[in-house]
Amino acid sequence: MEQRQVRQQVGVCNLCEATCGLLLTVERTDGGERVTGVRGNPDDPLSRGHICPKGVAVGDIHADPDRLRRPVRRVGDAFEEIGWDEALDLVADRLAATVNEHGEDALAIYLGNPNVHSLGAMTHGVALAQSFRTRNKFSATSVDQLPHQVIGYLLYGHQLLLPVPDIDRTSYFLVFGANPMASNGSLMTVPDFPARLRELHARGGRMVVFDPRRTETAKVADEHHFVRPGTDAWVLLALLHVLFAERLTRPPSYVDGLGAVEELVARFTPELAERASGVPAGEVRRIARELAAADGAAAYGRIGVSTQEFGTVCQWAVQLLNLVTGNLDREGGVLLTNPAIDAIGRGLIGRGHHDRYRSRVRQAPEFGGELPVSVLREEIETPGDGQVRALLTVAGNPVLSTPDGAALDRAIQGLDFYAAVDLYINETTRHADVILPPTTILERDHYDLVFHLLAVRNTARFTPAVLAKGRDQRHDWEIFRDLYLRVTRRRRRKPPLKRRIAAEARMRMSPTFLIGMLLRSGRSQTTLTALRRRPEGVDLGPLRPGQLPGRLRTRERRVDALPALVAEDVARLGERALPRDGELLLIGRRHQRDCNSWMHNTDRLTRGRARHQLLMHPADLDARGLADGAVVTVRSRIGEVTVEVAATEDVMPGVVSLPHGYGHGRAGARLGVAAGVSGVSINDLTDPELLDVSGNAALSGVPVTVGPWT
Repeated sequence: MEQRQVRQQVGVCNLCEATCGLLLTVERTDGGERVTGVRGNPDDPLSRGHICPKGVAVGDIHADPDRLRRPVRRVGDAFEEIGWDEALDLVADRLAATVNEHGEDALAIYLGNPNVHSLGAMTHGVALAQSFRTRNKFSATSVDQLPHQVIGYLLYGHQLLLPVPDIDRTSYFLVFGANPMASNGSLMTVPDFPARLRELHARGGRMVVFDPRRTETAKVADEHHFVRPGTDAWVLLALLHVLFAERLTRPPSYVDGLGAVEELVARFTPELAERASGVPAGEVRRIARELAAADGAAAYGRIGVSTQEFGTVCQWAVQLLNLVTGNLDREGGVLLTNPAIDAIGRGLIGRGHHDRYRSRVRQAPEFGGELPVSVLREEIETPGDGQVRALLTVAGNPVLSTPDGAALDRAIQGLDFYAAVDLYINETTRHADVILPPTTILERDHYDLVFHLLAVRNTARFTPAVLAKGRDQRHDWEIFRDLYLRVTRRRRRKPPLKRRIAAEARMRMSPTFLIGMLLRSGRSQTTLTALRRRPEGVDLGPLRPGQLPGRLRTRERRVDALPALVAEDVARLGERALPRDGELLLIGRRHQRDCNSWMHNTDRLTRGRARHQLLMHPADLDARGLADGAVVTVRSRIGEVTVEVAATEDVMPGVVSLPHGYGHGRAGARLGVAAGVSGVSINDLTDPELLDVSGNAALSGVPVTVGPWT
């Protein structure tokens, strides 16, 4: 008779930035352990019992029959399992041979979004990537958040010194291009946003949202204003114009250059913003005045304004709104966090740098040692010195998540060698020569090095592994360690002996050991032992005002309000022709049940009402003789897709919307559930030639045509 044991254990969902605490029911039978129940942990001081559908499905990843558990090697058009030593040696041989024969830049590395959610990837994966001296490093950053990091670096002296909205105490929350009701925040770790919004309303506060789509957040806002995609910069600069023109500014004393800012925004009137964006000039003036008068206000802009041609200008303007109204470093405004492990203050994450070198083909500037991923395809396909011949991807699917994915898909097939560290054979890794699969989040210890830096409350939490890893499995940090050791031995040009010994010693330390060391040293507010006793997390209190200018990382601890990069791009914006009437502009969208491209292999998250359709305003359908539910062809400069259209007044006229991360079912991928999920990839339409000045892809506001499917 089969033995059955059931236990309860505290866990964490690190599938998104909310990092909600969980209470898990784990069942053990003769066949092993599995998670049979998931609920939010009410004792977690940050998430407070909140859980979303992704968290409920956290056990499904571990149980997924399509998940790789042993390394696989390509043999013809198929994959076969091989042993770890053979797989690691094969990858190390080919990567080292590429660098030895063709030079450092012949290897490209791409780090996907899940890396920042894994402790082992942060402690060991980044170190592995940095050990390669190639200039061809890429990540999901440049299709997501690069303008934030550039502005953090330019204004405050560090790419992740990003003030967080004090959502628990603010009275006026101004939101551009963000949907925290679906995302639980982004670059603002705010689990349980629905309850926090109710609390804001209970204390008499307001939330005002600007977005081309009536999102889940817009629907519960006090006000929602449609704004034409790609024109947020005009609106944000007009808000600044009003603040200066009506003498509503009260900036801190450590800010320089505000006179130049006032001159710069003088031409960006609310009337100009109305012509560009469709937002009435009177509404712009009223909102600027309300922002200035509020007793604690926070302006926040996220992916909708980051992923457009003037994303850096937008993020600069958002920071300036907080700064000139006196809401930076103010209770109820935007504040810096005080994490138990200060990855900024301890130097664990670099300050960033810009334009130290450029890409070989397009001359696109780097930021923080990475090039824009939009240039990866051309670096693979263009012959010459420094041509990319080998690729290493870690937890990424750039064929679905980066511009012109179809062209990148074709380019990857021409590589000499491609290795992936990934759980799945997906639309990108199906081209790999070797795939090295790590354990899942339930099988490894977890501590957030990044999201404690961005959370709306100071907390600390260490979560031990819930399930034991299999005998023939490897944690991601063990894969990174073994690759580093093997590749280093095979390289002709090795690092200096002293540096190599230190690096090898560090790579042999487990992430948990490193976290313990960091918590014991410095001025940490807790210890690993204390966190083990409190797996639900330790509350370190609300965000604290009064930390600036002391925590600035700039020279002389002052803020230059108008960096040259921004001034030049605002001048470029001023010369830009206003959008044309009658043009259709494409925007993306994310759903609460999605995690970019990689949670679609879970039946629990994909069943029910279809979410793949092209959203289109009824007036735009009528003007083209199209019917709700019809199959249509969407065309951009770089490609076309065929998809079902859905009529809705939740998008403004002239706007169409496709979800991000869809388009599964390509030959060779091994994703049984995802293959049956309807939809197309929006990135078969987005244009790699469209970049913000930071290098971020301009995924929002892509001109398209929509017509009947033929």
